[in-house]
Amino acid sequence: MRKTRILTLVVLGALLSVISCKKSGNTEVHDHNDNDTKEIALDTTQFGAFFEKHPDFKEFRGEIGELYRKHNHYIWHEKKGFIEMAEALYNRVNQLDADGLPRKIPYKKELDELFENNGRGERPDVNSELLISSTYFYYAKKVLNGLDTTKSKQTGWFLPREKTDYVAYLDTLMQDPKLFNKDSGELFSGYYNLKKGLKKYKDIEAKGGWQEIALPDGVKSIKQGDDYPAVAQLRARLFTEGYLSSDSKSTKFDDELVKSVTSYETSHFRQFDGKVGPAIVKELNIPVESRIKTITVNMERCRWITPDIDKQQEYIAVNIPSYRLRYVRDGKLFMISNVVVGKELNKTVVFSGNMSYLAFAPYWNIPKSILEKEIKPGIAKNPNYLAEHNMEWHGNMVRQKPGGQNSLGKVKFMFPNSNNIYLHDTPAKSLFNADDRAFSHGCVRVQKARDLAIAITKKDGNWTETKVDKAMNSEKESTYVLKTKIPVYITYFTAWADENGSVVFFNDVYERDNSLADLLYKS
Repeated sequence: MRKTRILTLVVLGALLSVISCKKSGNTEVHDHNDNDTKEIALDTTQFGAFFEKHPDFKEFRGEIGELYRKHNHYIWHEKKGFIEMAEALYNRVNQLDADGLPRKIPYKKELDELFENNGRGERPDVNSELLISSTYFYYAKKVLNGLDTTKSKQTGWFLPREKTDYVAYLDTLMQDPKLFNKDSGELFSGYYNLKKGLKKYKDIEAKGGWQEIALPDGVKSIKQGDDYPAVAQLRARLFTEGYLSSDSKSTKFDDELVKSVTSYETSHFRQFDGKVGPAIVKELNIPVESRIKTITVNMERCRWITPDIDKQQEYIAVNIPSYRLRYVRDGKLFMISNVVVGKELNKTVVFSGNMSYLAFAPYWNIPKSILEKEIKPGIAKNPNYLAEHNMEWHGNMVRQKPGGQNSLGKVKFMFPNSNNIYLHDTPAKSLFNADDRAFSHGCVRVQKARDLAIAITKKDGNWTETKVDKAMNSEKESTYVLKTKIPVYITYFTAWADENGSVVFFNDVYERDNSLADLLYKS
């Protein structure tokens, strides 16, 4: 009898164990303990039906397959519903407009119903699981990755782009969902600064934007002391964008307004000449909606830059539209210089390289295109053309000898590349005074070339200013090979923001913003 009772208890225990294994469709739920997350087996045979029902997500089929080969179970659910990361993802996709992506999210209604349901994921199924996973890859593609490399190259962008494994990245986020809610780290810092600026300009738009400034008939410009309605319009415009702390509505061009316009011009790397003329008025009259579009396309360009650049201790960056060079050293901005870039017919290429040497008192080996179009016609008209320009034949090519009038100036900074583009000095110093400085044949002319040469050689080889000056003014070309190569980035940003979200805009010198906007909003 005792043995019978024991056997009965064993059988009963086994039956209770089986009963406690809850079944839901083709899944089994195994309870580990009260604190463990459930691991629920996933029926992968239902994947095909999901993608037939959700064709807009078919492009992510490869990533989905890889994800569930790695995790052959539900990943977005736990005992009480969705995991924290699922909620974070839903929150982020509902804020795509804040990321400059005012697009319609695929299957948004279905996603809303899923997250607004009272059960909130307590009864997982393959459809809801794949809907969330596909939404994650959609978000990763649009917000984190941006347009693919083929399309970015169509806009003239040839900086190398890193390929991110978003399946592996999801594992990282699952371990610490707070990373997903931070506006830092995932992308290049310039992106988050522009994101702050986007919010600022959308707030301005929501309040009605700004009114146009109209100069009085027959008046070419307004200046301090003038009294016109246009002055009040200018004041209101600068106040709206944050260049004035208050708007007195005065029609008198007073000291306060002078300081405000000076601040505006300085932020755009220009000097205020005391007059507000048609050029400034035209710029200030650009609608806020256009400024918002400019910010969003530059946020897209930021997606193409590796966030690792924020950790680099030394690099040189040239931004074509702002005509500026920035030299970062020891992780801090060390020097800024004006530059001249390629004109429309000889656009400076957007790419990167590693500066490996400096050439002092350089020869200019004249490119074949310039030889055929400019030099040979000059020789035909004037037999003394070469001598007058300090040039000589070198084989079947022409080169300009070292000297003060050499088109490369007294030093060039070389980062060998297939585009044959480099940084260099120039004897044409007056060009740096122009607001628009697209004059070169493609290379980048540096206003502070001497300062840059001194800074680089002093850090790299402990050279003195005297030694640099001697090399620059020599009659013979010499080379300084860097012990440590310096990354050089040639970029194209028509909008840039500081950490406070204050945005400055630059002329779209190569007219690339609209074509990028078309790709961005139609993709």
